[in-house]
Amino acid sequence: MAQRPAPSRALPLPALGALLALATSAFCYVATETLPIGLLSLIADDLDVSLASTGLLVTGYAVTVAVVTFPLTYATRRVPRRRLMATLLGVLVVATLASAAARDYSVLLAARVVVALSQALFWAVVSPTVAAMFDLRIRGRVGSVVFAGAALGPMLGVPAGTWIGQHFGWRAAFLALAGMALVAFAALLLLMPDVVVDETHAATGTSPDARRYAIVVTATTLSVAGLYTSFTYTEVFLTEAAGFTAAALGPLLLVRGVVDFAGIAAGGAGTDRWQRGTLIGSVVILALALLGMFAATGSKLATTLLLAATGFGLGALTPALQNRVMEVAPGSTDLASAGNSVAFNVGIAAGSLLGAGVLGGAGARETALVGGLLVVAALAVLLAEPLVAGRLRPGGAGPPATATRADRRETGGPPYA
Repeated sequence: MAQRPAPSRALPLPALGALLALATSAFCYVATETLPIGLLSLIADDLDVSLASTGLLVTGYAVTVAVVTFPLTYATRRVPRRRLMATLLGVLVVATLASAAARDYSVLLAARVVVALSQALFWAVVSPTVAAMFDLRIRGRVGSVVFAGAALGPMLGVPAGTWIGQHFGWRAAFLALAGMALVAFAALLLLMPDVVVDETHAATGTSPDARRYAIVVTATTLSVAGLYTSFTYTEVFLTEAAGFTAAALGPLLLVRGVVDFAGIAAGGAGTDRWQRGTLIGSVVILALALLGMFAATGSKLATTLLLAATGFGLGALTPALQNRVMEVAPGSTDLASAGNSVAFNVGIAAGSLLGAGVLGGAGARETALVGGLLVVAALAVLLAEPLVAGRLRPGGAGPPATATRADRRETGGPPYA
């Protein structure tokens, strides 16, 4: 019998264009979510509301995402993905334009809630959609491109939006984001294929296992909570515990952001080759970095390196977690991805609240200790997986990449194999 030709390593231009359009969409969503952080006073003064009320533009956004992710994902599970993604980007464009045009606080808040509704669904379905577009062998790498776009949101989007707002008004910052989202919307319409997720390896987990999925979700919640116990109060930690000046905060966070970006690339490539090892390794790096920050506050150099290491650990962890979800999802990957997204947001909220308690009690330095211990708990959960879910294959991998679900069901392969 003739052998199947090896797939080309070079992706066609339409594939790259569609992938970059989804990465740009991820950037726009994260930047839109966090944009008010740098514009609080400008918005508050213009709309004549308090800073606390303006802060609800971020808090209410996050709460909306956490609450509606599951029901929206379930309600749209039959909608073709190209149509759904284009609709979500269209909503983002229109609602962001409405934000820029808002003349009172209630209209702005309502527009933000509409964007949050579309973002909740976007993050639930984008990973299965991207996975379905490409061969299983490169699932982690193509997924990391989308996460890289998301990582650039706070790294570049917030500083750029703040600069635009300071020079041209806060509405101009929202208009700029709407323009970028419009470009992504057009690119999706032109380049994204009519992918049917149910007819590819991305329909359900490659090796479905409810127990392993529960372990991943638990590890997500604990590791993210551990990080945000400390990261939420990084400014206080660096100035009060580590002795940095306020002027040093910007460069330090920029370094962390750049290393975070490098971690995403490393995690995306690593999880395609050694899935479980990459996941565990990322958590180990994150735990050691946080505990090291607690122990090394007397050394500014060590603190700088360890802060950067937290960025690398989280960056590598993000695609590793998502690829693991795609591997062990016990049912629909859309719903499984939605569950992990909710776990991520629960971790952020829980970590921020816990960090506030630690900060008010023990102090800023101890936020890193408590956060590190939570990540150690996440590591313990991952290491206990063989005992909970049975003996794993070497590396925790599922079936060979050539034996995709699409092959077993005798359906068509991904559009960009």
